[in-house]
Amino acid sequence: MVEQLEIVLPPYKRGFHLITDEIVNRLPNLPKEGIANIFIKHTSAAITINENADSTVRTDFETFFNRLIPDSTSWFTHNTEGNDDMPAHVKASIIGQFLSIPITNYKFNLGTWQGIYLCEFRNYGGNRRITVTILS
Repeated sequence: MVEQLEIVLPPYKRGFHLITDEIVNRLPNLPKEGIANIFIKHTSAAITINENADSTVRTDFETFFNRLIPDSTSWFTHNTEGNDDMPAHVKASIIGQFLSIPITNYKFNLGTWQGIYLCEFRNYGGNRRITVTILS
């Protein structure tokens, strides 16, 4: 069986944000076993799984990516939407747009310290749309 829904996230400030509960709370009852595909429908934001307990991990991710690919990089030519736009596209491509999470006993089978991150790379990214497809 396949079930699919779209989740619209409110605007988040630039950075890495733990959104596990926001996704789980909007899902229908999950099957006993299956897989969830979570896809973000944007080219300047990404999703990933990482540390869910210590918020400094998210701060360190933001610092790392801003140093790796700073805004106003002079050799980027795509800059009509602002100096954070092309760096956001590159960062989003590095991290990725989808996750596959196993479902076991009616819930996401994440590790103890794992959570889903929204990686917002724009200064003003706006609402973000996520499509969740549940296969059972």
